[in-house]
Amino acid sequence: MARQGMVMALLLLVLAAGCCAPAGAVAYLSKLPVTLQVTASPASGQVLHGGEDEITVTWSLNATAGTDAEYKKVKVSLCYAPVSQKEREWRKTHDDLKKDKTCQFKVTEQAYPGAGNVTYRVALDIPTATYYVRAYALDASGTQVAYGQTATNYNFNVVSITGVTTSIKIAAGVFSAFSIASLAFFFFIEKRKKNN
Repeated sequence: MARQGMVMALLLLVLAAGCCAPAGAVAYLSKLPVTLQVTASPASGQVLHGGEDEITVTWSLNATAGTDAEYKKVKVSLCYAPVSQKEREWRKTHDDLKKDKTCQFKVTEQAYPGAGNVTYRVALDIPTATYYVRAYALDASGTQVAYGQTATNYNFNVVSITGVTTSIKIAAGVFSAFSIASLAFFFFIEKRKKNN
């Protein structure tokens, strides 16, 4: 009987701890207010090249957003546009931001000064895809409390640098042809030895 009482007390303690957990521990995109106005420098549809081109991202508080007193940091990311998410589960949007895979490429995370901007050179490891920009306002615990993103009809394209030049392709072709010719030659020699 005492054991059952202890189990019940422990269960109540766990439930109470779960009820008193901070409300902002899990952020859902659909529940975040859209208080940041975000713009990016590329023209819609522009093609950028990894390692070469730059993007200037600007953010500010919407005039009708109210207060931003709890905003301690801003995190800006490149996000896959819906066209680049089709049939790619590893890029899919999820309402629970801990499970969301849309915005995988951080542009910057810095103290929130109100309005701000950053110039970002497109990294070499950014995959070829269509993107837009999203900025999150973070509270002191690092939880997303608000966001903003470029307009829904605004997207730009990134072409990644593969590092495969024409000379490498030619060399690969020559070595492939040489290996096939060598294989045929040795096969012919072995067959001739067997017949003799």
